[in-house]
Amino acid sequence: MKAFLITRVVPFILQLFVRFIYLTSKKVFHHPKIDENESFVVAFWHGELLMQPYNYKKLKPAGKVSAMISQHKDGEAITRTVEYLGIHSIRGSSSKGGAKALIAAIKEIKAKNDIAITPDGPRGPRHSVADGIVAISKKTNAKILVFNCKATKYWQFNSWDKFIVPKPFGKLEFFIEEPIDISQMEMDEAKAFIKEKMLVNAMD
Repeated sequence: MKAFLITRVVPFILQLFVRFIYLTSKKVFHHPKIDENESFVVAFWHGELLMQPYNYKKLKPAGKVSAMISQHKDGEAITRTVEYLGIHSIRGSSSKGGAKALIAAIKEIKAKNDIAITPDGPRGPRHSVADGIVAISKKTNAKILVFNCKATKYWQFNSWDKFIVPKPFGKLEFFIEEPIDISQMEMDEAKAFIKEKMLVNAMD
């Protein structure tokens, strides 16, 4: 019964709440012009992931994106929640199922779809960048799009990622940076560059 609540009931209620937040908020989008036929690796911090499906759908209304979500028990609830919001999923992370997830991500990009990654997930440290995003970008020659979402009113959990839940009737600012090309960078240089870009519009 508990598993049913976590994987079925909670995601349904959560996605309704996310929709309510979005509908009752003032929205401002700061988006670059992109080639909608180009495939990208989308990056956003774990603590800011809740509203990012709307950031993506505004940028690429007809696009398909698959989020890389951990195989930990909370990953199932996240998977079902984002599916309600039009986001597909690939299960796996750096700590479990990583090789399989990496192969699946490469296949998605080669199929002209996008991949979404939280570089500091699933367990942190907060605002760190793991190797996976660099590996996928380099193996597919896909550029990286950095996503951020700032809320004027929000709740913030006391979790490792300081997870943010915007409050209804506030203002949401959605940011996407110009596409990043790391093809000529070494691993550590690329990770530092990605982190720098992701922190520009990050929530505190």
